[in-house]
Amino acid sequence: MASYHIAVDIGGTFTDVVIQNTNDGTLWTAKTPSTPQDLASGFMSGVQNAIAQASADPSDIQRIFHGTTIATNAVIERTPSEIGLLTTRGFKYVLEIGRHDIPRRQNIYAWVKPERPVPPNRIFEISERLDRTGSTLIALNEDECREAARQLRDDGVEAVAVCFLYSYANPTHEERAAEILREELPGVQIALSSEVLPQFREFERTVATVLNAYVMPRVGRYLSGLESAAKRHGLDAPLFIMKSNGGVTSADMAARQAIHTVLSGPVAGVMGATQIADVAESPSFISVDVGGTSADICLVRDGEPEMTVERSIGGLPLQIPMLDIVTIGAGGGSIARPLAAGGLSVGPESAGADPGPVCYNQGGTIPTVTDARLVLGHLPPHLLGGEMPLDVDAARKAIQDEIATPLGLELAEAASGIVEIADNNMAGAMRAVSIGRGLDPKDFALLAFGGAGPMHACALASLLGMQSVIVPPTPGVLSTYGLLFTDLRNDYVQTFVHSGETPSIEEITTVYSRLESQSWDWLNSEGVSRDVGQVTRSADLRYEHQGWEITVDMPDGPITEATVDHLIANFHDLHNRLYTYNLPQAKVELVNLRVSASGALPRHEMSTLSSANGRQPEPESHRPALFSRSVGYVDTPVYRRDTLLAGSELVGPAIVEQRDTTTLLAPGFGARVDSYGNLVITGME
Repeated sequence: MASYHIAVDIGGTFTDVVIQNTNDGTLWTAKTPSTPQDLASGFMSGVQNAIAQASADPSDIQRIFHGTTIATNAVIERTPSEIGLLTTRGFKYVLEIGRHDIPRRQNIYAWVKPERPVPPNRIFEISERLDRTGSTLIALNEDECREAARQLRDDGVEAVAVCFLYSYANPTHEERAAEILREELPGVQIALSSEVLPQFREFERTVATVLNAYVMPRVGRYLSGLESAAKRHGLDAPLFIMKSNGGVTSADMAARQAIHTVLSGPVAGVMGATQIADVAESPSFISVDVGGTSADICLVRDGEPEMTVERSIGGLPLQIPMLDIVTIGAGGGSIARPLAAGGLSVGPESAGADPGPVCYNQGGTIPTVTDARLVLGHLPPHLLGGEMPLDVDAARKAIQDEIATPLGLELAEAASGIVEIADNNMAGAMRAVSIGRGLDPKDFALLAFGGAGPMHACALASLLGMQSVIVPPTPGVLSTYGLLFTDLRNDYVQTFVHSGETPSIEEITTVYSRLESQSWDWLNSEGVSRDVGQVTRSADLRYEHQGWEITVDMPDGPITEATVDHLIANFHDLHNRLYTYNLPQAKVELVNLRVSASGALPRHEMSTLSSANGRQPEPESHRPALFSRSVGYVDTPVYRRDTLLAGSELVGPAIVEQRDTTTLLAPGFGARVDSYGNLVITGME
């Protein structure tokens, strides 16, 4: 009996679906327009399309994987929300005060502090106090908790955050406050800082807890709606949600830890890219995921994506473990506008899915990168295998009227300029994740995907001097494909500031034992046995008096003084690699102890492609395309991706079309299809 896994990724423009037969690994893909007003509608439309392509029955679906931007959009858009906050007396204005600095590259006179997710009139001070060791100085005033709960009930709140001082060292006050809130506010969701982010730095911990409370109702309603819609269509498979740390978790856990899904969408693409790079034998690469609205860029070394706990979302710091992805407003829907000084800007504003680019004929009037690509001959006159016609005349008129005429340019110059600016915007972000960290992009492959990524690949490789480009077999749905190759993962942290010169081995062991116990409890709740699950340790370290930490892997096995010495030696080495110096004689502090729990999910490995046996592909057609303003339009062969077999070779200029994307092979580049169907592009001497 056939069984299937299905993955769904909802983007700003399209909803992508991949269904895989778990018996033989066969894949089918579907791409449908996103439905921003009712995301579940687009979700189910894509799922039904994919199931029909596979000739499957809804009852055959064993697992559903999903990447969502619900939490991301909620934090960025900051729409009004009914939430409250309980905090230690004297700390009501922690959120308002924040940190005494402003973001880099901001004009101090123009910068406006981001609006806080919870207003001061919904923040209630509670008499209680712990010291930094977790010992009680002032007992929790339960009457004040009840009174605060009653006032919040009168305000009609949907969720309440609780963040008490030093609760990461002892959560009992927060846990008792939560019990009282649940008694007084049945049905209202509660977020505790001791569960969301049990580590020091009061402002950042409060932000994470409040943001979790802020997005919990939205994410909870969304996931509940999806599960209900799936059941109505005969799908009774468990739903797994992508997390920002590169793993998945159950829908129930995702609803409780909603803030951990804030990078759910782009993370799936990196995980898919890692799988592709592994079979392409290029474990170190820079992934570039270009969709309709944005470009997501991540550096991966030796098969491990860079991680961070230092991110800003919607202008607020978020210190949860997540893949280190840089996102810029550069995509196929990025809007082009002339500047008053005579220049041209592209993005970050996007036409999105509605109205979309001018060529979609859905009411858009301002030209986009997609319109420019169509005018330059890079895109076919239709998308999605002929289902979505494009109006090239409308695109030409929009670029002529809005860009070329105001700037005194020829039509082709204006269209080419739009694309070149988008290319350079992306190249700048790629430099930030490589050169900005002391790494040379020439030492990495470029893995391009997303609906628009393969069109920018050769230009980006040229701008950065990169030697090879990898375009996956299904680049337009790689983020969705990546969901099928993820494992369950959850992260645990405990602040433990301790000098490395006189470490308390017993205390360190006790904390790690507690974190590991929590990890195994979670894995067991997800149905993962000890022979499949894995728990790994790491620690955040810093030199004494430093204001930041570096995360270093902790060796397995019993913790001894030799273990800690090894950890500190690795810290010195990593500090030198990241910042080009270290201080071997300086005191080193342990700051946070971390544990990551993961459980492998069943999956089918990638299937190989039939060999071309020396036969070279024939183009399906030719069309004029412009790759260089100095050369102009050239007659360019157009190939169908599904006719390319393992060993097939192409020479640029060429265009490779498939249902989910178009790949440009610029002059001076050649391409070869590997045994897994990846298009490997290299510069030609």
